[in-house]
Amino acid sequence: MKLEAVFVGKPTVVENKGKEVTTGIFKQEVSGPIKVGTLNLEGDQQADLTVHGGVNKAVYVYDQTHYNFWKDARPDLSFVPGQFGENLSVTGVPAEEELTIGDQFRLGSALFQVTQPRLPCFKLGIKMGDPGFLKDFMKAMRPGFYVKVLEEGTITPGDEGERVKNNPGGLTVNDVVRLYTSHRTDKELLTKAVGTTDLPEDWIEYFQEMLEKL
Repeated sequence: MKLEAVFVGKPTVVENKGKEVTTGIFKQEVSGPIKVGTLNLEGDQQADLTVHGGVNKAVYVYDQTHYNFWKDARPDLSFVPGQFGENLSVTGVPAEEELTIGDQFRLGSALFQVTQPRLPCFKLGIKMGDPGFLKDFMKAMRPGFYVKVLEEGTITPGDEGERVKNNPGGLTVNDVVRLYTSHRTDKELLTKAVGTTDLPEDWIEYFQEMLEKL
């Protein structure tokens, strides 16, 4: 795994449908070294803490190679690293179909743990200039993932990292997306999710409620 670029930004106000919206999705590339804290990277801040940020969404990671897919899928739009509001643009990371909740990887002197996929809100549509892009993003199954910071430290663009813990056969990042979208009645997968202790508690409670309704 290689850290190709780092992006941070403070919330800004943009206009959407005649209303002002505060968002942290507009980030700028920075050079290192960058301090990694429990809640975010140095210089970064989330806007709406009810749905963004917090310990389990401290840092958003996106595979830079996904941009090749997007350039082909939506040639009418502009795609450059940082477009999705990611903090860390990486290469060599396992795909979301393989990456499991609870996997840990080290970059620089910081240790991160995978917690959940990124599920976009309308602000991604604002960034892309196309409200309908949210559906494309969900269907593509290339959501990127959030991590919590297990050990604070320092990262620098160009750092080589490694996955130091994984759970073969565990709940994958894309499994969570499926349960939220197309596999809402998959009892076996729901049971697996509820038993995944590294999944954030709010997700476990959500899937438990779904399971009880079946």
